[in-house]
Amino acid sequence: MSRRVRERRRMTRAKRDFGTIRKRANGRYQAYYMGPDQGFHRAPSTFQTKSDAEGWLAAERRLIQNDEWSPARSRRAKVRRATEAFGPYAEAWLAQRELKQRTRALYRRQLDRFILPAFAEMSLRDITLPVVRTWYTGLDQTRPTQRAHVYSLLRAILNEAVRDDILAKNPCTIRSAGIAKRQRPIDPASPEEIVTLMNEMPHRYWAFVLIAAWCGLRFGELAELRRGDVDVKAGLIHVRRAVTWDHSTPVVGTPKNGQQRSVSMPPHIGEVVSAHLVRFVGRSTDALLFPAVGDNTRQIHSNTVRRHWLKAREAAGRPDMRIHDLRHTGAVLAALAGATPKETMDRLGHLTAEAAMRYQHVARGRDAEIAAKLSELAGY
Repeated sequence: MSRRVRERRRMTRAKRDFGTIRKRANGRYQAYYMGPDQGFHRAPSTFQTKSDAEGWLAAERRLIQNDEWSPARSRRAKVRRATEAFGPYAEAWLAQRELKQRTRALYRRQLDRFILPAFAEMSLRDITLPVVRTWYTGLDQTRPTQRAHVYSLLRAILNEAVRDDILAKNPCTIRSAGIAKRQRPIDPASPEEIVTLMNEMPHRYWAFVLIAAWCGLRFGELAELRRGDVDVKAGLIHVRRAVTWDHSTPVVGTPKNGQQRSVSMPPHIGEVVSAHLVRFVGRSTDALLFPAVGDNTRQIHSNTVRRHWLKAREAAGRPDMRIHDLRHTGAVLAALAGATPKETMDRLGHLTAEAAMRYQHVARGRDAEIAAKLSELAGY
């Protein structure tokens, strides 16, 4: 290479405090710089004018100064991912999650029914707050719990897109949209109503009603209780597993929230539980406490109990009570007995204090009723 050519090339390079601009033989400008990774990074294409090249270098420098820099190749890949349709991304999200079978099936239904019809073909970057708000407004407002859960699922998927560096922020920022507002007030059964409900059920379900109402177990936890989980002498029920159903197939897993726990039985229900173990439960430690009728190896299904429950609640004058309300009853009774929110959480297997505080509030209301009745007895 001649001295004149080398001198010409040297003169076409601008002296700069960041990066280098070189004029090529075809008259276009090439820009490059040394990045934070100590590697050289060239502009993806040449520029028609020097000012365009300077603008590119200035933009790259701002990214470095703002600690937002990444190699251009990574940024181009991010842009490509941002144009990816929501549908494939959501499918990949669901496939990669470690979920209980019932939870996976629930998410599948929610995606298919509520989310994918609106967003499947939309690119991730086009899902903005106004788009989300319009979709959320269109969800059935008479189903607040369902609405909150569906919104929370969309938010979780888009949170992953933020973690994947596809989106800068999650557009699901509607205040309180993921919180289900309880419309149905908690109206627990009284101790007298519990006895009536028990007496109106077949004998094989007496212990079921008492454990649900006084210990606050979920239906799936009750249905998976086995002889080895009940220690009548110590007054303890060990909640180690729960059953859910995939259509008609029982699926045994950990209790909800993965929280195994031991619950103390009130002494007054011990006699009924002991009699139940003798009369209705097999001798082995893994014998089910409440097996399906005609099959001692299979957990009882909620539909079987519900058939008897509907009659019992009418007889007790509580046609409003669901089986799950026995669990609410257990929580309120524990609060009335003086359990703290933390103790109520531990007893029921809750992860947060929100539900426990709700039961405390109901208990305070019931305590006021009791105080008023005491005054009536006093002739006040």
